[in-house]
Amino acid sequence: MLKPTFLFLAFSLLFSSGCSILQPTKNIPLSERKIGLEVGNIAPNIDMEDPFGNNRQLKDLKGKMVLIDFWASWCGPCRTQNPLIVGAYKKYRNLPFKNGNGFEVFSVSLDDKKDRWVNAIESDGLTWPNHVSDLDGTSSYAKLLYEIKSLPASWLIDGDGVILKKDVDGHQLDRVLAKYEIR
Repeated sequence: MLKPTFLFLAFSLLFSSGCSILQPTKNIPLSERKIGLEVGNIAPNIDMEDPFGNNRQLKDLKGKMVLIDFWASWCGPCRTQNPLIVGAYKKYRNLPFKNGNGFEVFSVSLDDKKDRWVNAIESDGLTWPNHVSDLDGTSSYAKLLYEIKSLPASWLIDGDGVILKKDVDGHQLDRVLAKYEIR
């Protein structure tokens, strides 16, 4: 008796939630997309200060392809992939994409010491202007907002802020951007 009831509930749950899962995300109108962290969601806005005390917001990069890159000066793997991100930035920053014009990096540092953060930006040659941190380290609001479990962590979003890919490794970045580039 328990088995048929369980099967009925399992299938009911599958079919009631499965309809939205089966819809291709690219056909969902922007107005119907939800803010979240999954592919097809609109990325949550990040509002923090840059090293000079200027306010920077992710939403200000609307219209561009953006890599949201969580890193820290003390993170070895982050520092190792920085040259790959720099290379992709130089190559794609002014190119057109399917849903975005140009490529930007929005770097969110989980450092807690400003001098280490700024020194890492300079020594790694991170030339893009969008570097932010609240200097709260691993207690950063952006870390909590994006549910960061480990570094590096990244999201690639299009010109509408829609998440195209999560956890884009520096080694994959060139190939992924080439996929969306208009030639």
